[in-house]
Amino acid sequence: MRLPRRPLVAVAVPLLLAAAGCGTPAEPPPVEDRSPAPTATASPNGPRPFTLVATGDVLPHTEIIRQAQEDAGGTGYDFGRMLAGVAPLIGGADLAVCHMETVYGADGGPFTGWPTFKSPAQVARGLKDAGYTACDTASNHTLDDGAAGIRRTLDAMDAVGLAHTGSARDETEAGRPALLRAGGATVAHLAYTYGTNGIPLPADRPWAVNLIDRDRILADARAARTGGADVVVVSVHWGTEWQDAPNEQQLTLARELAADQGGGRSDVDLVLGTHAHVPQAYEKINGTWIVYGLGDQLAGHMFSYDGAEDPRGNWSTIARFTFAPPDAPGQRWTVAGADFVPQITDLGPPYRVLDLREAARREPGRADYARALAHIHSVVLSRGAGAAGLTMAE
Repeated sequence: MRLPRRPLVAVAVPLLLAAAGCGTPAEPPPVEDRSPAPTATASPNGPRPFTLVATGDVLPHTEIIRQAQEDAGGTGYDFGRMLAGVAPLIGGADLAVCHMETVYGADGGPFTGWPTFKSPAQVARGLKDAGYTACDTASNHTLDDGAAGIRRTLDAMDAVGLAHTGSARDETEAGRPALLRAGGATVAHLAYTYGTNGIPLPADRPWAVNLIDRDRILADARAARTGGADVVVVSVHWGTEWQDAPNEQQLTLARELAADQGGGRSDVDLVLGTHAHVPQAYEKINGTWIVYGLGDQLAGHMFSYDGAEDPRGNWSTIARFTFAPPDAPGQRWTVAGADFVPQITDLGPPYRVLDLREAARREPGRADYARALAHIHSVVLSRGAGAAGLTMAE
């Protein structure tokens, strides 16, 4: 049995690129552009609405890695079978964003789970095959294997065509958001974490992972928008583990990111939260949608601080937002529809990520499914998101 997670220590080292925003330095050193080309969605008749879905922490514990090996027949690792139950929802959206919490180990391993994660690079292929467009990579585990872990992770994502943001192999890459295309819109994706479990940022790589800094985030969002982004999405790894309600840092930062930065709106259209291991509320503030916590999308048996196994660590939501083009020149893209789909990592065996609504319909006698559905519905709507138009997908 794995020990419960210990309290995490945030690193308070600010990134040195705050003034740079997300623009490229004026005279960057020559560097190969290894990022995938922006994902294009054809829009022959002009801008059209598009859907964006987002999911929570992908956290391959040791038993998840073993399951992937079994699913591959004992040779290699297949993460796609675990995600197959939600792949139609993920792949059915125009854009799909994941949170890759861990870094990837060297070919052949060793691969490790908690407390210092190194996952097989085949996770990236599983995510891509499930339909993801991009993943954010800023978490408290981003520095678990230093610069080499970051490099292997981003190289693997590049190899399968997954865009990424939040960590970087070089300073120029750190200064760029992931740029995605859908419905004729350019979507900028940015990501930040509260800390790195006490591991200091390398002195020669202070840009290796983006740390939460309100002014930095707002500057990056403004730079993305002035650089041509129609929609700005910010992923933040924040909050208190195992706490259903957002903490004061989340509430304060959410208000600041949603505040009017000119023209009545924030430069940030959507905030996607991860880290707490449990689903948390959605809320609409000044036109900006905030998802305080998506929950763990893929994880093994989860234990809270008291040592007890906590099923909430395997519950999560798929957030789904429909963006509509502006009605007139000079206006903004807006969220025209918002809903969520409850998810569960069913511990089986085998481990499988399921659309919880469908799972509960197939097995109406499963009390654990019914309990999870009721809890997720209550928590997600606990801050008035229903009155702002959020619904649970039928």
